[in-house]
Amino acid sequence: MLILAFDTTAPACSVAIVKDGAALVRLREAMDQGQAEALMPMIERAMADARVGYSDLDRIAVTIGPGSFTGVRVGLSTARALGLAAGKPVIGVSSLTVLAAGIPTMERERHSTILAAIDTKRGDLYVQSFESKSSAPKSEPAAIPIAELAQWSRDGNALVVGDGTSEVTKVLTGATASIADPFPDAAILAQIAALGDFDAAGPLPLYVLPPKITLAPHGGRLRP
Repeated sequence: MLILAFDTTAPACSVAIVKDGAALVRLREAMDQGQAEALMPMIERAMADARVGYSDLDRIAVTIGPGSFTGVRVGLSTARALGLAAGKPVIGVSSLTVLAAGIPTMERERHSTILAAIDTKRGDLYVQSFESKSSAPKSEPAAIPIAELAQWSRDGNALVVGDGTSEVTKVLTGATASIADPFPDAAILAQIAALGDFDAAGPLPLYVLPPKITLAPHGGRLRP
């Protein structure tokens, strides 16, 4: 199975071409913003490097959030457009699920729970807990203030992954930082998408929190 996968929910842009579980091409560029401009050139470069065309793809995979509100929209809109143009199914996967799946087996054996944590940059974290061995969800995705994290999770043997790891390990007794990638890896996303079913209507965004919107002067109205 040949899959194009990409993530724009994190402070980076990640693209991979994966065939039968093996990554043919993996690209990543760190960026706090600008994913909308960077994504398509990276996809085109990955397709060229892998020497495949859109007609060769079996699926397109994209992270649906949570993460950057703008990044979620950029990724989903691009995936939908490519899927429609190429006539290929689009699979959406939570960014928290991708983070949990990226933890090496050797680390999983020493812990009962995986805790994926994404820094919202708003004083709280997007979090979700998973079974260590299977990566099956143990909780729903949630947005938890950092000060309330110890009340939300009382697992003293949690292995933490994501760019919110440092905040978690400061307040959650017994939590251990994983050596895994702190951002969703598009190659891991593709491996998950190869096993998943797809909705003919296409994936929906997973925001968890509403977007933080600041109105322009005059409420966005044109000045007289």
